[in-house]
Amino acid sequence: MRSGIFILFWAVLSPCFGDEPVLFSTREKALAAQHKAAPLPTHSHNRFGDNPAAAHFGQFLFFETRLSRNGAISCATCHIPALGFADRLSLSKGLQETERHTPGLTGVAFNRWFFWDGRADSLWAQALQPIENEKEMGGDRLHVMWMVYGNPELRTGYEAVFGTMPDLNSTDFPDHAAPKNGDHPHNKAWLAMDQESQQIANRVFANLGKAIAAYERLLISKNAPFDQFLEGLETNNPEKMAALSHSQQRGFKLFIGKARCRLCHSGPNFTDLEFHNTGVPPLRDGLPVDSGRYAGVERVHADPFNTAGKYSHDSQGDRARSLSFLRKWPEQWGQFKTPGLRNIAQTPPYMHQGQLPNLEAVVAFYNNREGSIPTGHAQDPLLLPLNLTEQEAQDLAAFLKSLSGEPLKPWLLRKPQSAVPPQ
Repeated sequence: MRSGIFILFWAVLSPCFGDEPVLFSTREKALAAQHKAAPLPTHSHNRFGDNPAAAHFGQFLFFETRLSRNGAISCATCHIPALGFADRLSLSKGLQETERHTPGLTGVAFNRWFFWDGRADSLWAQALQPIENEKEMGGDRLHVMWMVYGNPELRTGYEAVFGTMPDLNSTDFPDHAAPKNGDHPHNKAWLAMDQESQQIANRVFANLGKAIAAYERLLISKNAPFDQFLEGLETNNPEKMAALSHSQQRGFKLFIGKARCRLCHSGPNFTDLEFHNTGVPPLRDGLPVDSGRYAGVERVHADPFNTAGKYSHDSQGDRARSLSFLRKWPEQWGQFKTPGLRNIAQTPPYMHQGQLPNLEAVVAFYNNREGSIPTGHAQDPLLLPLNLTEQEAQDLAAFLKSLSGEPLKPWLLRKPQSAVPPQ
């Protein structure tokens, strides 16, 4: 009798505790299946992308501070392995503070576009730009080429992957040169080089980017609690579904339903791979001044290292051909890339300037749209207040924390002892 009373008592009160079983409809299960983890895409524009020797050499370069102007900054300065390959700063900081937030790199190989504005269309092209950016590493491609050429270890590592380096001489190849703006001394030195020498330098520089990209393609975190839950949902396995708490399961129902998150955060990596103006206010006072995708379209077309260029291994491939259809439109002003959400809990703060400190703040912004900046005729009609209850907002934030996979292997998180790939 007592047990019967207890069961009745719990049946009445359990909804108050929000711990009742979460049920998913057939439609919801179909939507959930669209988020199933996918295999790593192949990238024909970088034939070294899956080369273990290239990945080893690229890993050494990723942690190499000599790529920078002052010899103190590497890729890992902003992409800190222990912090999900991000830096926990609102705005990244190399030689100077930049205008945007450092995104994490876990799963970066799944991206279609790179940087917040999509100004690179491959992982290897992305890896090159921070090296020469005046606010990031401030280096130049001739300095980098000479560094590799003149250092026996680096040269051996390079040649183990890409073959013999070209024979350099100081007449054709100055110590420092790169295409930069206006009267910059590196730009003057670059313009003074003949075209053949420029192409040799570009080829070596592109190869370094391809090696770094080969390393970054290994930064894949798998088997998140969500993946275990999804397998349980497909097979009706309660034990695997229990990888998510009831709160997280309710949050996922909201994600694919009432909260409309999946309209932009779709697919295996929870991104539509496109660009949107969310109306998030800038980090500091005033109106937005960053044009985002609007300028990014022009920059990716102008990049000599894009996938349609002469340094791509597949300049006639699908990705390269898609550039010919890419146009700049006024509606793109202020749009930024939809980030993937896997491992998102590891890389606060959030948005393109790190304006929001945590996932709860992100949910709150989309829930009430408080402080959002009107985007005029380009206002996305999907960006309306969600009107979630306090419990629903908590559940949604809890779900996002279930997307973090298992830790990467420790050897991926540090600089190899040598630039030379093991035999």
